[in-house]
Amino acid sequence: LKLKTLSPTPMPTSHFPGRLAAGLLLAAALAAQPWPAASPESQGFDPARLEAARRQLAGRGTRNLLVIRNGRIVCEWYAADAGPAKPHYTASLAKAIVGGMSLLVAANDGRIGFDDPAAKYIPAWRSDPRKSRITIRHLATHSSGMEDAEENGIPHHELPGWKGAFWRRDPDPFSIAIHQAPLVFEPGARYAYSNPAMAALAYAVTASLKGAPQSDIRSLLKQRIMDPLGVPEAEWSIGYGRAYEVDGLLLYANWGGGSYTARAIARVGELMLHRGRAAFRALLRPGMVERVLAYAGTPRPERRERAPSPGSGLGWWVNDDGVLSKVPRDAFAGAGAGNQVLLVAPSLNLIVVRQGGALARKGEPEGFWAAIEKHLFNPLMEALVDKEKGGFQPPYPPSPVIARAVWAPAGSIVRAAQDSDNWPMTWGDDGAQYTAYGDGTGFVPKVEKKLGLGFAKVLGPPESFQGVNIRSPAAENTGAGAHGEKASGMLMVEGVLYMWVRNAGNARLRWSADRAKTWQATPWKFETSFGHPAFLNFGRNYSGARDNYVYVVSHDHDSAYQAADRFVMARAPKDRLRERAAYEFFEGLAGGAARWTSDIARRGAVFTFPGGAYRSQISYNAGLKRYLWCQILPGPDPRFEGGFGIYDAPEPWGPWTTVFFTNRWDTGPGENCGLPAKWMSADGRTAWLVFSGDDSFSARKVTFEVGDTK
Repeated sequence: LKLKTLSPTPMPTSHFPGRLAAGLLLAAALAAQPWPAASPESQGFDPARLEAARRQLAGRGTRNLLVIRNGRIVCEWYAADAGPAKPHYTASLAKAIVGGMSLLVAANDGRIGFDDPAAKYIPAWRSDPRKSRITIRHLATHSSGMEDAEENGIPHHELPGWKGAFWRRDPDPFSIAIHQAPLVFEPGARYAYSNPAMAALAYAVTASLKGAPQSDIRSLLKQRIMDPLGVPEAEWSIGYGRAYEVDGLLLYANWGGGSYTARAIARVGELMLHRGRAAFRALLRPGMVERVLAYAGTPRPERRERAPSPGSGLGWWVNDDGVLSKVPRDAFAGAGAGNQVLLVAPSLNLIVVRQGGALARKGEPEGFWAAIEKHLFNPLMEALVDKEKGGFQPPYPPSPVIARAVWAPAGSIVRAAQDSDNWPMTWGDDGAQYTAYGDGTGFVPKVEKKLGLGFAKVLGPPESFQGVNIRSPAAENTGAGAHGEKASGMLMVEGVLYMWVRNAGNARLRWSADRAKTWQATPWKFETSFGHPAFLNFGRNYSGARDNYVYVVSHDHDSAYQAADRFVMARAPKDRLRERAAYEFFEGLAGGAARWTSDIARRGAVFTFPGGAYRSQISYNAGLKRYLWCQILPGPDPRFEGGFGIYDAPEPWGPWTTVFFTNRWDTGPGENCGLPAKWMSADGRTAWLVFSGDDSFSARKVTFEVGDTK
């Protein structure tokens, strides 16, 4: 893949061609991994209420139900003859996941504007004084004035005239929609649901793709959305299984006729939840996604007692005014006949997919949205008893020393080295801070090609630091993501720079005697646990260390990409770090003292956090006499959104308490973060967090409000 294939117009400067191409391939591999399962209660659901909701839905024609919160499946149920790999028809849910998504990609690439006249793309309308006033926004929000092709209560095959021809698709529905569907009111005057308007939208979007690498909606969705999301072709189809060639365009129905598995739909919902980001890469511009999911400003559907219809985004339904009273106002949805539903609630980090037959039984008075609200949305919202729960609760009680962590405004964050991540740091003997980055090109002036592992030093104070790349040809690599070794921990001891390298099955130690220019590696590596080892950092050149040992922490997993239930710790004398036999492993406490073992199989938990143990950095705050452990919470892509915690203790093995904890920070915390000792004040009350948020070297000031420091 090349950038011009993926995005014909310039993307943000952080997305360079090689990085984006490799990143999308990596994103596909990672996105294709199934969501992990979690107990309902761990994600804030009452298990009994959730099960009652599932049973109720099963009794009302539901065939597939998928509920995902915080990237974890809390409920996945299928009828006996269905299953996770069996597609189900979408009906008009396709208006969002086909029509809305194809419009979004075309707009993202600058090929079509939401307020463009549709006639710009539909030549037949240019001479029509009324239809020439229809905009793309009108088509995408059912406010174009085009008459619908449906008549309530009349089967499609019995519809007369052009309406029957539209649904029979003879000769083709697009020509019928463009040339025969009349306007029943002036464009933009009111809301009226219209399938022909969506057909016209499909025509306009396809026309906008002329000259693009993907010149039809299906190939556009495949190459730009579904393949990067890792969704196999067997799990989705569009357009009633066929295309129509009209006016030299290959057209697919976007108003219905799709067939998707529940998981395929959920992948699309997850992409939109994360504002166009999947796994580790941006597929769409966040601002463009937000425009599509915002209330479009066009007339709303008529609100009646049994028709709590949400407003229109562009191809999506939005709850911006809270008409669905128990659903958050930031929620958006796609929906189709038979109550095929995708609901996404960003503030709850929640995705729901429901497929099957109509929820309302024969003779029941509920309208379309009323049935969805009553039988699907409300029971699930009532089962979600902890709506503030963002996936995890703090694993330890509040700190008795640090009462509060106060962050400088997000706008004050200092960022550099855009397009590079990781950033473990240590304070060198020469006063510089040494670090390493992954999957990027480092600081300006950037290196000539993306490196899977590169090196740098950071000079000066946090407000005005200077980053300098260090070239080490023998140690650099170009492996992307999990395919290349990455630094997880950095430490300088007596002028020698040490680095833990992850993705090395599991981790290997390297050292450099010339400040990162050349490196040597141990012949051994950790092959059990220690998938993301990090050093405990003290002061300059390891000054101020508590003893003659060097301490290493990691989540208890072989992979840096999977969360664990606990963290483990190892140590070795600082003059024997290169000897495997010198390492001991924390086994537990005996009378308050740490107990160590040379047998890695007997390692114990130094920090317990079920499902939440992931990547971390730890350093000593000499001013407060506390060890500060920064831990990223596992999530889809924490560089752009997610949470983390900071914990403190008087000893490296605890007892740990919580300084700061959030499931969703006001900016992405990155997939690694730490508090460098050099950037801590003498009294320990101010520090700077270095993190890989926004896929860059990011630094943010934090002030610790302190109580008792004894």
